[in-house]
Amino acid sequence: MKKPTIVIGVIGADVHAVGNKIIEYILKENGFNVANVGVLSSQEDFINAAIETNAPMILVSSLYGQGELDCRGMRDKCIEAGIPDVILYVGGNIVVGKQDFKDVEKRFKDMGFNRVFPPGTPFEDTLVWVIEDLKALEAKGK
Repeated sequence: MKKPTIVIGVIGADVHAVGNKIIEYILKENGFNVANVGVLSSQEDFINAAIETNAPMILVSSLYGQGELDCRGMRDKCIEAGIPDVILYVGGNIVVGKQDFKDVEKRFKDMGFNRVFPPGTPFEDTLVWVIEDLKALEAKGK
């Protein structure tokens, strides 16, 4: 599998930078190119970076609990921007309070996210899915 560029960052008014740097480090250590839009990033920051780098995947992090609000409409914006098939991941503390993760996952998948990860998921676990989904995309010839 060729190792493409992956766009990462922290969405919304969130300034949690440590996890973002850990994700960048792990991806780079595994041979991926990383376009890191940093913290306090808008949906457009992620989408523009994906377009500029021809990235097949966007990983959105949120730790301050407002991820659900910050991520609404992102798939639609990807479609409008001409990248309808970009793989969207979201993870972290993406909703306010303790909620049943199955419900949270369903809401984000209904918003067009391909994979949704609960709080505390080690990125090494996520990396398994990153590789799997990128291999599947490559097999489709995209």
